[in-house]
Amino acid sequence: MTKFIEIKIEEIPKLAKLTSSIWHEYWTQILSPEQIDYMVEKFQSEKAILEQYKNENYTYYYINEDSQNIGYFGLSDKKDYLFLSKLYISKDYRHKGLGTKAFEKIKEIAKNKGYKSIQLTVNKYNTNTISAYDKWRFKTIDSVVTDIGSGFVMDDYIMEYKL
Repeated sequence: MTKFIEIKIEEIPKLAKLTSSIWHEYWTQILSPEQIDYMVEKFQSEKAILEQYKNENYTYYYINEDSQNIGYFGLSDKKDYLFLSKLYISKDYRHKGLGTKAFEKIKEIAKNKGYKSIQLTVNKYNTNTISAYDKWRFKTIDSVVTDIGSGFVMDDYIMEYKL
């Protein structure tokens, strides 16, 4: 049974452990170990997630399967759209329809908040994830290269789903 559990601010340390674990096994095909470490610290550490909660209108949810937190997603309220910042599932649970279930929940959240669209950024070389977003009817609306410091960049497509 899949559940989506909103993560309270006091649970951030537990979330940060999960994010680090997933990022270090997921991104190895695309990014260097140094960039993975840097990005986890910059975007998914306890400090970064707390900052997102306090100052960037973020909410995180566990993807819980059979009473185990096997993934998560992060959303940020923007003026004109809901930003899907993160959607990650542990390796052993991928390709089992859980991403689709999570996306259905994300659409429900967006509709309940009155949004007309969901936007996200996705690494241009993350072909499996791009295929999933294509299947879910996201459209590429732009591309962007963002300098994130320490000589690293994020080379992303911006994709949008119309509700």
